[in-house]
Amino acid sequence: MKDVVSRCPIEEVMRLLSGRWPTLLLYYLKAGTKRFSDLKRDNPTLSHRMLTLELRKLEGAGVIRRTARPGYPLRVEYDLTPSGLRLVPLIDGLGDWWEEASQSFPPQPAAKSEAA
Repeated sequence: MKDVVSRCPIEEVMRLLSGRWPTLLLYYLKAGTKRFSDLKRDNPTLSHRMLTLELRKLEGAGVIRRTARPGYPLRVEYDLTPSGLRLVPLIDGLGDWWEEASQSFPPQPAAKSEAA
């Protein structure tokens, strides 16, 4: 990870939640415990390796908990820790903000297809 520049707590949070996947993973885990395959299904464009890296990062920060269930095959489940649950209202707030703010944004032009 990059060095902290300002020692601001917001910068620390942004380091943890920056990127395309961490906030989405927290969003999907707010519904409850999920297995690795469930999270992969929720995020089909997310590679196996990237999902593993992001889950490890969030686990290392104490935001999610990884639980390995015995048996064959090994079942691994993920859920939010109490610290992670405290982030849920913030993530919901971001979604609510987007719902309101996006109404005032100009429409985006459609992407050009390569077939044209």
